Amino acid sequence: MADMNGDAMLSRVANAIYWMSRYVERAENTARFIDAVRHLVLDLPGESRNEWESLLYASGDEKSFIERYGEEYTRQNVVQFMTFDRDNPNSIASCMRNARENARSIREIISSEMWEQLNRSYLMMNDRLAPQHVADDPAGFFSHFKKACLLFSGATYSTMTHNEAWQFCKLGWTIERADKTSRVLDVKYFMLLPRIDYVNSPYDSLQWAGLLRCISAFEMFRKHYRQIVPRNVAEFLLLSDDFPRSVRFCLMQAELSMNEITGSRFGSFVNGAEQRLGRLRSELDYAEIQEILNYGLHEYLDAFQSKLNAVGKAIHEAFFDTRRQPETTAVE
Repeated sequence: MADMNGDAMLSRVANAIYWMSRYVERAENTARFIDAVRHLVLDLPGESRNEWESLLYASGDEKSFIERYGEEYTRQNVVQFMTFDRDNPNSIASCMRNARENARSIREIISSEMWEQLNRSYLMMNDRLAPQHVADDPAGFFSHFKKACLLFSGATYSTMTHNEAWQFCKLGWTIERADKTSRVLDVKYFMLLPRIDYVNSPYDSLQWAGLLRCISAFEMFRKHYRQIVPRNVAEFLLLSDDFPRSVRFCLMQAELSMNEITGSRFGSFVNGAEQRLGRLRSELDYAEIQEILNYGLHEYLDAFQSKLNAVGKAIHEAFFDTRRQPETTAVE
């Protein structure tokens, strides 16, 4: 890893590929969130602002939304803000624009298949008719976009040399995925249920099933558990060591990539980023779901997200902060 830290060009490349990967993962997860809430609203007896407001809470963009739309948490406003709003840095369109700019700066590193698929996804989100497509067929539009992101992931895995640049790419998407899984789980516990008497009701079951489908976990969850109950869902999404979207699995893979980058062995560290990441991963290794629930799931997830943000800052300091990078290659 000494070479990466000592070479500004390599740091620039690592920075760009890490953020390219994070932005694509962020865009895909936002599409998943929107589509899941849309399905949930269709299944419920009456639409309320609470389901759409929960999307903003999950992304952490509720303050930015209020500045632009006030407290009008309508489906049209929230979907527009989270999908196409160029002033929202976390909208799908903004994420794909930033991912493409990062990819453009490292064309010599990524494969042609990666670049072509990323361009297709970018053009899809920036088509002037895209908002009308969402209005006419939201299910088809978001399904198509999610598949486009999966094709990019497949192209990345299949056509990019699995070297140090690949490890930064993997580090980016696993950190982002761990964050988004924790956020959507937090939303379910803290925001979606409007009344305590809905707990264990058909309303509650629909929401838990919708949560699992949101992150493509429904079938795999049912292979592990017979019933959809909150405790089991939280355990699966937080502590599973073999489901690729669980928080623990993502942190394990992120740490393995970090070890490959630094040359250290699993469970050891040579910089602050590796130390923070390993410590957070080990907390989940020894955690028990009942202890987490007794502590308070919202409080636990809130603390986890703060620690994961600290890991992200430490990654920047350890690998990318050798000189100030152009904004287009590191839009955070």
